[in-house]
Amino acid sequence: MKIDLTGRRALVTGAGHGIGAAIAVALARAGADVAVHHGHSAGPAAEVASTIEALGRKTIVRQADLTQTTEATNLLNDVTTFLGGLDILICNAGGMVGRSPVAEMTDEHYTQLIDLNLGSTFRTTRAAIPHLRAAGAQGRLITMSSLAAHNGGGAGSAVYAAAKAGVRGLTKGLAKELANTGTTVNAVAPGFIGGTTFHNTFTTPTTQQTIINAVPLGRAGTPNDVAGTVTWLASDAAAYITGATIDIDGGAWYR
Repeated sequence: MKIDLTGRRALVTGAGHGIGAAIAVALARAGADVAVHHGHSAGPAAEVASTIEALGRKTIVRQADLTQTTEATNLLNDVTTFLGGLDILICNAGGMVGRSPVAEMTDEHYTQLIDLNLGSTFRTTRAAIPHLRAAGAQGRLITMSSLAAHNGGGAGSAVYAAAKAGVRGLTKGLAKELANTGTTVNAVAPGFIGGTTFHNTFTTPTTQQTIINAVPLGRAGTPNDVAGTVTWLASDAAAYITGATIDIDGGAWYR
């Protein structure tokens, strides 16, 4: 079945590269107008926007620190003014910051991890809720959890895993809060997605290969693997799914 998002208005946070960029382009290919948010990736975000424009869709690029309430609110104001509303919000912004065992972790590192992953999702969603409610049965909120939320993550990523588990819990609670409007709220939980800044920065090549060797499907995931699932969740085909977390990990969690 072909996914048709013609006329839908979307915002993807953390869309300058990797998974977020793939999601933004996939939504545009399906017919949506897509706002591109980035934190510190102005050049790559502009390239994503150019691809969206080449597909004949409206787009806007905005930078914001989503750990700050004012910036998250201003982002939603700018985007909804430009697009004329909001039907789809993809909360993809987040990151590892750095690996650290809990015994050695500073309060500053802990706070940064929680704010960047759980806090950014909370602040962005809070600002978007009035617009998603207005979208009614077309409203879609999709958050980014992780395989780490299931298994605690790799070495030095316990608090990152906790933040992503928090995203999953927040998603379930939001699904209940927004159900009476018809808006659905779901999470995706990627496993090892190769070729991303995340793993190129924080996972050694040897460790990457070890992880891939343990994946039942025998390969790393790609950003497009995640984008395909997200686009489906954003469509009418997933209108009766809410409060769910979809694992995109090649079977790693069930191994």
